[in-house]
Amino acid sequence: MRQNVLVTAAMLAFAGNSLLCRLALRSTAIDAGSFTGIRVAAGALTLWLILRLSGRVVGGSWGSGAALFVYAAAFSFAYVALPAAVGALLLFGAVQVSMIGYAVLRGERPGGVKLAGIALAVLGLVLLLLPGLAAPSPVHAALMLAAGVAWGVYSVRGRAPGDPTAATAGNFLRAVPFAAALAALTARDVDAAGALYAVLSGAVASGLGYAVWYAALRGLGATQAATVQLSVPVLAAFGGVALLGEPLTPRLVVCSAAILGGIALVIRPERL
Repeated sequence: MRQNVLVTAAMLAFAGNSLLCRLALRSTAIDAGSFTGIRVAAGALTLWLILRLSGRVVGGSWGSGAALFVYAAAFSFAYVALPAAVGALLLFGAVQVSMIGYAVLRGERPGGVKLAGIALAVLGLVLLLLPGLAAPSPVHAALMLAAGVAWGVYSVRGRAPGDPTAATAGNFLRAVPFAAALAALTARDVDAAGALYAVLSGAVASGLGYAVWYAALRGLGATQAATVQLSVPVLAAFGGVALLGEPLTPRLVVCSAAILGGIALVIRPERL
């Protein structure tokens, strides 16, 4: 039960990142670099406060901090032009491919039921991407794919032993100088609404979201973790309907059911 709650909360947070970023870059004066800088700084401060209140020590590494920065920066610049649903689909498709590829290289071999679940979820993802969605800009699509690979690398590195919240806090803190430099190079007028969306993305959807995700990740195999994340494009798509005016189509509903059904097969407990 606790595992399911953690996974659900993390996926909602990650979907919220797509919606907050797209809403900010579409509807406010903030630029992508400034959004990245504020988001990373807010996430770092939130996680540092969590550790401070609990008496824990910051961990992490410069490699993971760099991967986090690459993800956050590419994510923001991609959402300058991509709709929320399309961006989330591209992002989590890249995450899924990179993490399943890592699992296979490490020798993980999913069984027949899990393979069927992966196939069903991927089929739903592909069908959701194709109908009725405008073809994305090649440049911005490439940026989002790069963000997905960086997130995949970051997620795999996060499976190392130790305190995941402490590691995540340290990675955010190490990403701050990179994000601050990017913001300084790209900054223009930053209005209050755009800054607020960036703070919410960093503090709630990123800082707390990552801490919850890494707590959940310890109970999942790499293949399971990659497939569970396919729920995020569905959540982002429905969030886009409610908040950004994106259309809700019958095929979106059908594809969402396929993705969630596939995820259910992948994360079901093994029976002896």
